[in-house]
Amino acid sequence: MTVRLSHLFLRTLREAPSEAEVASHQLLVRAGYIRRAGAGIYTWLPLGLSVLRRIEQIIREEMHAIGAQEVHFPALLPKEPYEATGRWEEYGDGIFRVPDRKAEQVEYTDQDGETQTVRVPNHLLAPTHEEVFTQLVKDIAGSYKDLPLNLYQIQTKYRDEARPRAGLLRGREFIMKDSYSFCLTEEDQQAAYDAHRAAYVRIFERLGLPAVPVSAQSGAMGGAASEEFLHPSPVGEDTFVESAGGYRANVEAVTTPAPEPIEYGDAPAAQVHHTPGTDTIETLVAAANADHPREDRAWTAADTLKNVVVSVTTPEGQRLLAVIGVPGDREVDLKRAEATIGPKLGVEGEVQLEAANEADLKAHPRLVRGYIGPGISTGAPHLGASLPTESATGIPYLVDPRVVSGTRWITGANEQDQHVFGLVAGRDFGWDGTIESVVVRDGDPAPDGSGPLETRRGIEMGHIFMLGRRYAEALGLQLLNADGKLQTVTMGSYGFGVTRALAALAESNHDDKGLIWPLAVAPAQVHLVATGKGEEIFEYADQLARQLEAAGVDVIYDDRPKVSPGVKFGDAELLGVPNIVVVGRGLKDGTVELKDRRTGDVTELPSDEAATRIAERVASQR
Repeated sequence: MTVRLSHLFLRTLREAPSEAEVASHQLLVRAGYIRRAGAGIYTWLPLGLSVLRRIEQIIREEMHAIGAQEVHFPALLPKEPYEATGRWEEYGDGIFRVPDRKAEQVEYTDQDGETQTVRVPNHLLAPTHEEVFTQLVKDIAGSYKDLPLNLYQIQTKYRDEARPRAGLLRGREFIMKDSYSFCLTEEDQQAAYDAHRAAYVRIFERLGLPAVPVSAQSGAMGGAASEEFLHPSPVGEDTFVESAGGYRANVEAVTTPAPEPIEYGDAPAAQVHHTPGTDTIETLVAAANADHPREDRAWTAADTLKNVVVSVTTPEGQRLLAVIGVPGDREVDLKRAEATIGPKLGVEGEVQLEAANEADLKAHPRLVRGYIGPGISTGAPHLGASLPTESATGIPYLVDPRVVSGTRWITGANEQDQHVFGLVAGRDFGWDGTIESVVVRDGDPAPDGSGPLETRRGIEMGHIFMLGRRYAEALGLQLLNADGKLQTVTMGSYGFGVTRALAALAESNHDDKGLIWPLAVAPAQVHLVATGKGEEIFEYADQLARQLEAAGVDVIYDDRPKVSPGVKFGDAELLGVPNIVVVGRGLKDGTVELKDRRTGDVTELPSDEAATRIAERVASQR
């Protein structure tokens, strides 16, 4: 197929749009692959669709290779299935809920005292499709003879992203491949999971996109086993770790090897000291060493117990507070804490976590900024008037796994300018649970003992889950087994970000001149440029384009007659086709130029052999 630039719906830009933060966003807009339609929403132009369809084709081929069958669901769905699984509420503000004309109407009084009528949302723009896939199988499958079953779709999804950014990497509308396995036995489900995992590895290999499978949290999806596929990239929003011994995990899934409890029978009683002006760890350590030095060594931040107040917003919009106690030399990672704090507070579904604000602290007088200590919910032995003897506020108190029985701390006394020295965990204070909440650092030990961890940034490209029976039980998906008895189906879910893959490819395949697509996804294999004023140049280029098309080579042909060579060369490098062929003044000497876009190497080809030589080059690159 040959696409002529003189007829292509394309406009390239010399400058990147002001809102474009990352290279992929800048170049995809400049090269005319996408255009912004709204915040986090993009229009696909012909070249962008060409790359997108090639990515989709690779995915389809690998899905079919494992026996998956393609279906296609609507994006607009009724709320009832999502209510049955609890996710209508669990998603909170993260989804688009919409009413239709038959939706229930309710009245309310606005701030001006006027009565207003609003329709209650009864549909949603699907963020994912577990519920309706489950319903479909329930409607059609009859017994164990119909299983195991793998279904998939490539479809547009919607998330009400609070901060859309980075172009296609974090948008409100995106294209995803989601597939689902349905099995009656755990063995079949494991086989389906393994097949999808292997298919993902092959997809990434064919795309030329390195991706690392890492252990992950399941989040609102639920289920047991969960792995993410991350493309290492400095612009990635996910942090993952790996050890020399082969351990890999998203930081949210990293578990801290807890130290053994320490005997504290001979520990002296804790003491409260006046510590004015020490509302930071740095000032506290300095004061401790100046006014209360220890004999064996200097106090450090690791000797202090920092207590961070966080606010948790539930899917229903309720705002809860919690206090997290961590060693003073560690920083709290709110995203990491957000992944697991919900169940520890008895909250189901996705929650939003942020640092508590001034209003939160004012609502709880015992939370004295800079001097907060344990005893918030579980109480602690009486230490003068400094620590409460029972719950003062009812705020849950969670601690880092490093806080174990017998560890001794300097920490806040819950009164202005007061700290407790030698407070012993398990003797002087307790806690409501542990939480993985601190920033994982290079050098932290791997949970499996395989060596120190190294942190890296990555773009999440895919996520696979062993869902178990959560959705099947909620929606009543039971089939007759071989014994003639009804049995609940077990499921797996496997997501792949199609538009995100395109963005990641652009992010990792470019230079200062433009995009450099891998051959497997490029909008064409050859970008043919005709430069010069002689008719013989365009006549030869037309003939070469036809010869290449006959040889099965896709060509973008710059046949624009009144465009300067500099603009044509700039566009060729910007668009990123892997092979650039220039027909110009060298034609009078019987040569054309073949340039490798990735390496910059230029080869002169005899004009009478050019079609054959170019086709051979393309074939060798496949």
